[in-house]
Amino acid sequence: MFNNNKPNNPENNVNGTTQKSPSLNMISEGTKIKGTIKSQNDIRISGRLEGEVICKGKVIVSSTAQIDGNITSAEADIAGKVEGTIKVSSKLSLRQSASVGGDILTKTLLVEEGAQINGNCRMGAQEANIDGATDADYAESTVVKEKA
Repeated sequence: MFNNNKPNNPENNVNGTTQKSPSLNMISEGTKIKGTIKSQNDIRISGRLEGEVICKGKVIVSSTAQIDGNITSAEADIAGKVEGTIKVSSKLSLRQSASVGGDILTKTLLVEEGAQINGNCRMGAQEANIDGATDADYAESTVVKEKA
């Protein structure tokens, strides 16, 4: 009547496959990091980062965040300040409070009224790959923009 063999852990096998709960990395407001962040999963940044973000998932930059460096990801949603190149292989959303001081390379772009872009913008499917390399591969060789 009762099946005592039910999995107790959500990561246990179901129909022969392993299910994992979605992962989200978070950098909280008030946190300062210097260096490169590489992630296979989504990341939300609310603090300050001096360095580069390389993400196979989605990068969320909250309105309280400030990033001095490049962002390379599959998708991005930016509401804070970014000083560097943003490369997104899919969709980039710039919220009304976003301020970008650098170039943008993306497949699709959504810009809310009030967002600021001070740099060049290139769009289209060809921007997903540069010289045959994916964005994450290309980011390995990028240089963080120096402050003037």
